[in-house]
This record gives sequence, C-alpha cells and structure tokens, in this order.
Amino acid sequence: CCHGFRHVLLVPDLPGICSLGVATREVGGEVGFEMPQRLFQRGPAIAKRSLDFVLSLAGIIVLSPLFLFLAIAVRLSSRGPIFYGQTRYGRDGKVFKALKFRSMVPNADRILADYLATHPEHLFEWQKDHKLKEDPRVTSIGRWLRRLSLDELPQLFNVLAGQMSLVGPRPIVKAEIEKYGRRFGLYSRVRPGITGLWQVSGRNNTTYDQRVSLDEYYVHNWSVWFDAYLLLRTVK
Repeated sequence: CCHGFRHVLLVPDLPGICSLGVATREVGGEVGFEMPQRLFQRGPAIAKRSLDFVLSLAGIIVLSPLFLFLAIAVRLSSRGPIFYGQTRYGRDGKVFKALKFRSMVPNADRILADYLATHPEHLFEWQKDHKLKEDPRVTSIGRWLRRLSLDELPQLFNVLAGQMSLVGPRPIVKAEIEKYGRRFGLYSRVRPGITGLWQVSGRNNTTYDQRVSLDEYYVHNWSVWFDAYLLLRTVK
C-alpha cells in the first residue's frame, strides 16, 4: 500500500495516548513510540507549580479591587455568605473545598429537589450532566457571574494553596468519579484546574464523555506552551 508514496502517515488504533511530541524508537527490529509524560516528570511538574504560585499570587493582588466589588455585589443580591466552598476531588483523590463567589440562593438543594419534582422533564438533563440551563437556584447576579466565569476567581486561593492549578482537568464531585471510569486514575494524578481544554472547547455544549476525553488529552499532552495557549483562549 505504501508503494509510490513519498510520505506515509501511520495512525495506530491506540486511543487515549499522548499524541504531541511522540518520538519513534527502534526496539528489536520493531517500531516503538516514546511518549513524553511531562506532567509526571519532576522538572516540568516543578515548573508548572512555580508558575501557578507566581501567577495566582499576582492575580490575587491585581484583581483585589474586583474581588471587593464582586463581594459587595453578592452580599447585596441575596442573603447568605459571600463565598461558597464545594467539596471536590483533586490530586491523589484528596478532597478539598473549591472556592467560588456564591451564585445561588440559600437552601439551594431543597429548591432543586422541588423544581425537579414539579418539572420532571428536566430530570434527565440534570442526571446527564449535573447542570441545568435554566437553574432556579441561581441568583440574578449569579447568572452574570457564571456567564463571565467570575464566580470562579476565588479559586486563585486554591491554586496558591496547591490544591488546584491555573490550567488542568475540571475539578469533579464524588458523583462524577464513576463517569470517569478507568480514566479517574489518570485524572487523580494531577491537580484540577480553574480553566482547561474543556472550558475553551465548547464547555456546556459538549457531552460528558467528550469532556472526560478532553481532560485525558490534556494530561497526556501537557506543556508550558499548551498551558499558555489555554490561558489566552480562556481570556478570549
């Protein structure tokens, strides 16, 4: 089949492996693929953590006036605390509280249960992605915060504390572990991120399986330049 062609591209049937920076190696007369697992190498991991620390600290300082403005807006929008900490699973399966500006009304769980009981047509939407496009729990200021992703700015403190990274897989809750299946082991080897490949690749317009595949692709193909690209795409 290769006769007469100057260049031949061989695509192996090996989904879910590294595809950037792969090098070929001769192994006993056979072709081998060497895949650089950069996030699992000590040097690149230290570089990523150092950038996270410096950039998150700088971000907190520069954005402090915006933090104050948003805190006042959340306080005036409805009763309840300014910040909300949701239990998430991070590196090595450790549990932490991912901080957000509160975007929901108090007693949100009860309101959700009542809403799904009276609107069963939205039950499948919730069970599929744990999200609702028309969420009755979200406050007026909360919708604006979520649209611009400003509700996640407090997670800069999670990054500073080493619980999260600026860029990485989406932090997940316990109910989502089952959906990651065999890929949860890979997910739990890195820090989850404030932003990531999924967030700039369609976000809520993607299926959950696509989201997991994007997280897997990011972990296998990470580089400093990939992080810089995703941060720029996030701002855009």
